[in-house]
Amino acid sequence: MRVGVHINRFDHGGGGPALGAELAATGAAAEAAGVSWLSVMDHYFQMEFNGGAEAPMLEAYTTLGYLAAHTSTVRLGALVTGVTYRHPGLLAKIATSLDVLSGGRATLGIGAAWYDREHSGLGVPFPPLKERFERLEETLRICLQMWDPENNGPFEGEYYRLAETLCVPAPVSSPHPEIMIGGGGEKKTLRLVARYGDACNLFATSPEEVKHKLDVLRGHCASEDRDYDEIRKTVTYTGEPAHEGDLEAFTRDITGYTDLGIDTVILGPRVGEPAAWIERFVAPAVQRLAGLD
Repeated sequence: MRVGVHINRFDHGGGGPALGAELAATGAAAEAAGVSWLSVMDHYFQMEFNGGAEAPMLEAYTTLGYLAAHTSTVRLGALVTGVTYRHPGLLAKIATSLDVLSGGRATLGIGAAWYDREHSGLGVPFPPLKERFERLEETLRICLQMWDPENNGPFEGEYYRLAETLCVPAPVSSPHPEIMIGGGGEKKTLRLVARYGDACNLFATSPEEVKHKLDVLRGHCASEDRDYDEIRKTVTYTGEPAHEGDLEAFTRDITGYTDLGIDTVILGPRVGEPAAWIERFVAPAVQRLAGLD
């Protein structure tokens, strides 16, 4: 089992001027620790549980581009991009640019969006949930079409119409950047994973709950004639042991997931200076989880 790191706070003690150096150090620490995945939160405003809208929040893909320049092996992505944040054609182009400049290390993490305050705050339309899921499916179709060198358009959907789906240069990843769909909704989200996803991300609520979600995904894969084993399974862990640095308790928490086919456990530090936390806790956690396979 591999370990990923999700950067979700930017409240460094040195303020904005210190963030560049901290992110560079975080990338270096992640790769030295053997971390396989490095992601950032994609939001306009910071979450309420992380200090609220007045707390610092960097734009995700600018940050990922910066991390790409300061890393060489770790996979990079947003966890996850809300479908409402960017026009699908632009989103595909952004993800492709990250993939090209990182040498094929980009993942397009995407979901249906939920944080209404940031939408109203910056004047971005926030349609009802049903429509957001319909837009999510169209967005996935558009991205796949833009990554198909044999199909340069047009695209005619209910919400999006593109005269040309040109995407040059093409992604470095073959056949395209990994698509990770975040969320555990059983009727819609996991169906979209089965239909379009290369990876899924679930919350590590409990081994029993995650097993249930994966069983639902397996059923959708059967309905979609999709090989369930092709999909990379990841979980995001937010338990107290990782925050407190308790490696033994963390190992006990994670052991229940080892038989579920989870590829990567993604950890999110509750600190604005994640480099030191990676050195202190994540590096030994990588070694510990490698021994659970």
